[in-house]
Amino acid sequence: MSAHSQPLWQPPAIAPVDPQIAAGIRAVIDGKAKPPGSLGRIEDLALQLGMIRHPGEPRGDNAVLLVFAGDHGLVAEGVSQYPSAVTVAMVMTYLAGRATANAFATANDIDVRVIDIGVAAELPVHPKLIDAKVRMGTANAAREPAMTAEQAADALSRGYRIAVGEIKAGADIIALGEMGIGNTASSALVVHRLAPAPLDDCIGVGAGQDDAGMARKRATITKAAARSDATAPLDVLAEFGGLEIAGMAGAILGAASQRRPVIIDGFISSAAALLAIRLCPAARDYCVFAHRSAERGHDIVLHALDAKPLLDLGLRLGEGTGALLAVPLVRAAARMLTDVASLDDVLAGKI
Repeated sequence: MSAHSQPLWQPPAIAPVDPQIAAGIRAVIDGKAKPPGSLGRIEDLALQLGMIRHPGEPRGDNAVLLVFAGDHGLVAEGVSQYPSAVTVAMVMTYLAGRATANAFATANDIDVRVIDIGVAAELPVHPKLIDAKVRMGTANAAREPAMTAEQAADALSRGYRIAVGEIKAGADIIALGEMGIGNTASSALVVHRLAPAPLDDCIGVGAGQDDAGMARKRATITKAAARSDATAPLDVLAEFGGLEIAGMAGAILGAASQRRPVIIDGFISSAAALLAIRLCPAARDYCVFAHRSAERGHDIVLHALDAKPLLDLGLRLGEGTGALLAVPLVRAAARMLTDVASLDDVLAGKI
């Protein structure tokens, strides 16, 4: 790169939350009509939301789930028990409103947006589908880079713009989900390099593997890791990442740039959060980690990001299902901060 050329991708301007306002918001929480600390982790969540929206008040009524979909060339090596065609089938299921994510979203009054950022097929036009396709799936990362640096930057930018657009249209909360056969393999490589952590510790069963399948998956991921020594975030994304992982990372940065909370789902969404935070550390302040996934490797990401998830339900589906279940907790924490009377007002009979 010449001295005068611009980098392919520059992180957006994201301001970290101001630590000096924490004491004041905590005092407001402690002064509510309840014993101090009696709402446990919800009080910590309310503090985070208050700091994110300061000087405004946190709101959580309008939440949207962004489901980014993309395919992975690594599937050609047998890293998944399912073929890439399942990605298309599941995208059509989301659009029909019949996936688990749709059921959970309906139960909690959350809008769902499905984004084709890298499905390896031409999808029919649908009013609920956002066409943001960068390419027809990634290349086989065991043999070549998953994508070019330009495509990685493009996917980040598209995810960023989609999240910002949703917030400008009224979203208070962005929740993240994904669909992409083979994406636990890609995520394992991303986490291995960006946490960093031993590769074997990052590899789990994904959508389900028998012993032979796990041996094949482990060998393929090891082969991919040996192909490149990339450690810089954008390089790791291009070498090993998925387009849906890039899109989610961009969406995280988009939400943070607009000072809105973004709810991170499980292992794959957390790999995207790790990428986003390595690209722009201030984004960490805006991330709410929904749950502890049963997928091996998730604890590594949570530890690397000093994250304490809200729920521990043994989930490992993806789709944003854990993030959807956490939305009511975020809404409740916001309401606690804005709607609950102070103890002083209660005792003074001002209610």
